[in-house]
Amino acid sequence: MTDGIDRFVTPLYTLAEAGRYLGVPTSTFATWANGYVRRRPGRPDVHGDPIVTAHPARDGRGAAVVPFVGLAEGLVLAAIRQAGVPLQRIRPALAQLSRELGIKHALASRRLYTDGAELLYDFAERGGDDPDARSARELVVLRHGQRVFADVIESYLRRVEFADDGFVQLIHLPGYRDVEVLVDPRRGFGQPIFAHGAARVEDALGRFRAGEPLADVAEEFGVNQSELEDALRVASQRAA
Repeated sequence: MTDGIDRFVTPLYTLAEAGRYLGVPTSTFATWANGYVRRRPGRPDVHGDPIVTAHPARDGRGAAVVPFVGLAEGLVLAAIRQAGVPLQRIRPALAQLSRELGIKHALASRRLYTDGAELLYDFAERGGDDPDARSARELVVLRHGQRVFADVIESYLRRVEFADDGFVQLIHLPGYRDVEVLVDPRRGFGQPIFAHGAARVEDALGRFRAGEPLADVAEEFGVNQSELEDALRVASQRAA
């Protein structure tokens, strides 16, 4: 815990913010956080359990409900989604992964690197031609005699840094080309910050939106103008 922030418990982000930081729709992240029930006329309801850590909203839709660890879990799920594997079919594999590792927050754990691919492949092999097993196989490949995650997932997993307890403590946010933006619960109350200078991204963008010249804002916040332009590009795309 740092300055009263427990990265497993303290709510830091709304569902909309968490989705925006990871480049996924709010509705998608809300499904990950809250689960879902799909009702089909004349057929049994389809239920999906929550798959990222979040707290029930107590103060309306705009309340912060997602702790840092939930954002880290969402980063991996975003990778799975980008890999084209339907999440509703991979849920059983992820649940098996948590059981096999014997820990909570397996998706935010270093052990996802070290043991996850082999465990998912074993699950897939035991499942044979079951659709869930086939989906699990799509996430792992054989390389140098070892099972490893597909490249798209590995590229996302490389965006995290781990604390001594083996769980994620810092995220390099995806989507940026010219600037490095971090989420670190030890700084800026977990809001996105520039890697150089550690200023909050939203503070800098707010000054520009208030009418200050881009060059002046960049100088004041200690970033290059191209970096600030990149941050503006991403913010504009994700607000659309």
